[in-house]
Amino acid sequence: MFRSRAKEEKAPGADKATVTDSNQPRHPEAPKGRPTPKRSVAQSQRRSVANTTMSRKEAAKRQREERRAALERQRQALASGDERYLPARDKGPVRRFARDFVDSRFHIAEWFLPMAVVILVLSMVQVAQLQNIALLLWLVVIVMIVLDSVVTGFRLKKTLAERFPGENRRGAVAYALMRTLQMRRLRLPKPQVKRGERP
Repeated sequence: MFRSRAKEEKAPGADKATVTDSNQPRHPEAPKGRPTPKRSVAQSQRRSVANTTMSRKEAAKRQREERRAALERQRQALASGDERYLPARDKGPVRRFARDFVDSRFHIAEWFLPMAVVILVLSMVQVAQLQNIALLLWLVVIVMIVLDSVVTGFRLKKTLAERFPGENRRGAVAYALMRTLQMRRLRLPKPQVKRGERP
C-alpha cells in the first residue's frame, strides 16, 4: 500500500531480467548473448564431434595408418630429395646447399670407417712392426680428417655467408661435417649432385 509507484513499475522488469527460461525459443531478432564462433573454431568442433564417435580401436588403427603413410613419404623424400616431406633437420635451402657442397667433393672422412677396420685388424696381429704401422697410420688418418674438416668448414661457412646473408645458417656447418663422416652411398638424404659438380 505504501510502496512507491516507481518500485512497482521496476519490479516486473527486474524479474524478467533475472529469471530466464532456457526452454523458451529465442526470438530471431533478439541478441544471442554470445559471439559467433569463427569458421576455423566451428570446423574443429565438428571434427572433434566426428572423431568422438569413432571407437578407441578404430582411432588407434587410423593413427597407425597415418604414421605409416608419413614414414613412407619421408623415406621416399630421403631418396629423392623432395623438400616437402624431409625431416625438419634436413629442410631449407641452407641445409640443401650444405649437403650439395659436401657431396660434390671428395672427403677423407668418408673413408674413416673402412680405414678404422683395417687399422684395427693390423693392430691385432702379433707382429711389432705391423702394430707400429697401424699406430702411425691411425695418427695420419686422424690428422688428415681434422685438416680436411677445418678446411671444409671454413670454406662452407664463407660460401654460406655470401649466398644466404639473410637466412638462418646456425648449425649448417656442423650438419655438413657430420655428413662427411658417412660413406657417400649411405648418406641420407641421397646425394643429388655428382662429384666435381658445382652446387
